[in-house]
Amino acid sequence: MRNTITSLALFASMAFYAQTNSVIGKWKTIDDETGKAKSIVEIYERSGKIYGKIVDIIDVEKKKSLCTACLGEEKNKPVMGLVIIKGLKKDGKEYNSGKILDPTSGKLYKCFIALEGNDKLNVRGYIGVSLFGRTQTWNRVK
Repeated sequence: MRNTITSLALFASMAFYAQTNSVIGKWKTIDDETGKAKSIVEIYERSGKIYGKIVDIIDVEKKKSLCTACLGEEKNKPVMGLVIIKGLKKDGKEYNSGKILDPTSGKLYKCFIALEGNDKLNVRGYIGVSLFGRTQTWNRVK
């Protein structure tokens, strides 16, 4: 009985550690220009790739906004629920080879993300090479 309880406690602590040491979860986006929180993005895995969708918008007045500047199938869709991170693949300690959508401008950028500790996520969108881009730091929602 004692061994069973010890094993369960060890398994639970390992599962908790693995979850906090992963990009999977909910993240509060911070605007790199204003420093203000903008939204909550849920990052998830599907078919071995990483995706992220907007699950909440902080500014109440923008909760019902549409992606009017977007192109293709995202055009005029609600920003809430929009998948903005698409198809990232794990490459060492970062995830890359995917795209990120800026719903404000409607522009699609190459993207890579990397954890900084357990509770900060560096998200870089760029054109061409990563030198020509900008980075936002998102905070894990607990």
